[in-house]
Amino acid sequence: MASALHKLGYGLYVVTSADGEKKNAMICNTVTQVASSPDRLAVSVNKSNFSHDMIKRSGVMNVNCLTEDAPFSVFQKYGFASGRDGDKLAGEQVFCTANGAPVLGKFINAFISLKVTDYSDMGSHGLFICEITDQAVLNDKPSMTYAYYHAHVKPKPPKKPTGFVCKICGYIYEGDTLPEDFICPVCKHPASDFEKL
Repeated sequence: MASALHKLGYGLYVVTSADGEKKNAMICNTVTQVASSPDRLAVSVNKSNFSHDMIKRSGVMNVNCLTEDAPFSVFQKYGFASGRDGDKLAGEQVFCTANGAPVLGKFINAFISLKVTDYSDMGSHGLFICEITDQAVLNDKPSMTYAYYHAHVKPKPPKKPTGFVCKICGYIYEGDTLPEDFICPVCKHPASDFEKL
């Protein structure tokens, strides 16, 4: 059953954090401006993520706004691995803002540095309410949305072939219907010796 929640629009971000010398990064689609006077952002982070505890301890993070040219490898690196198991930023060109958290050197169009001012336990997630301590627009490339990611970046599952296979020799006839008078070009058996894939 489709959920109306899937119709909500989201951006995709790499949220970076720092706790002493340890730095980490994670994919996040739950960054929202919740007030404008003063500016406040809410960032929701799954409590099982390594970054959640880092942000809770340090009280700082950076939001890196991903661009549409970010390849799937960015999502693999920052979204499908844990910082508990290694340094996700190893080998990356990053710079750190005054709060100590990293900013990615590519595939972003802006960053926002945040200081946590309030925290709420939301069950599976922790909700960080933050004030902006620094920000910069780096270029005018379009921002990555969750819809764009699903339509253009995330690999599609392999398409299951449609057709019929010859039970005698394995020849595959591609198509939705097999003509009744079809003869296998390999073993010369009739359509009755084929079955649907």
